[in-house]
Amino acid sequence: MKWRKLGRVYVAQGESDWAQTHAYIPTPVCLGEVIRVYVAFLDKHRVGRIGFVDLQADNPLMVVNVSKRPVLDVGQPGTFDGSGVTPLCLINENNRRLLYYIGWQRAVDIPYCLFVGLAVSDDQHPEAFVRYSQVPLLDRSPNELFIRTASFVLNDDGLYKMWYVGGSRWIDVRGKKLPMYNLKYLESDNAYSWGREGIMSMEVSNPDEIGFGRPFVIRENNRYKMWYSVRTISKGYRLGYAESLDGVQWERKDGQVGIDVCSSGWDSEMICFASILDVKGQRYMFYNGNNYGETGFGLAVLER
Repeated sequence: MKWRKLGRVYVAQGESDWAQTHAYIPTPVCLGEVIRVYVAFLDKHRVGRIGFVDLQADNPLMVVNVSKRPVLDVGQPGTFDGSGVTPLCLINENNRRLLYYIGWQRAVDIPYCLFVGLAVSDDQHPEAFVRYSQVPLLDRSPNELFIRTASFVLNDDGLYKMWYVGGSRWIDVRGKKLPMYNLKYLESDNAYSWGREGIMSMEVSNPDEIGFGRPFVIRENNRYKMWYSVRTISKGYRLGYAESLDGVQWERKDGQVGIDVCSSGWDSEMICFASILDVKGQRYMFYNGNNYGETGFGLAVLER
């Protein structure tokens, strides 16, 4: 597998008060001749709100529209998403579009708590999402006190499968508190209710790794394929790749991911938060670069 980088697509540069910087965790969906990429834009206080960037499906480097207002704003003060929201994945369900997202809640003794929320849109109002609930879809569990997030949901022949990251431990890295978390797995007969705690699906493998970010899963040729971000102490984020026969236990094949940082530029220090989209016979990867998306998101195409 080899990905050819096409370049950076978009980064916010202060066009709106609510979208001063970033274009964080690109989450694409094809809408006919347009690819809509949902992202989190940050304001001057580094609070994220979800908007979108529309691209030409025939030329995904061409931006044709950027949302003028958030499609999902922050939650009420004190709620699990009152300090910011970030997109994760989209699925279609009975003429509705379900958006799973990260809810950010700033804390005192630790930097933040992260839990999964759900918002809903329909074909009549495609540019607005409404919260399914004021409480998280994935809340705290005994072994996931602070981090239960980064979910990816797949409707697999009527069985809903979720991969997410969870953890309770924090470590100090050069004076900064960072969370540690592993990949977990859950199943459900619907898209809205999930078990109390998932089973372990993939653990960090060496002392330099502290967690996995934003899994993205497809089922192809009778196996599951997952792209994910590997968070390390020494290098920040890099992209990883794994395969599975059952979707539960994974064989890491990070050496086959086929994409890495550049020698210079917007994605020279970090590459992370990939999503995959097949459009018009091409397989595209959308991803973030340096400093967790501060330099925007870019595009790569799979070389067949």
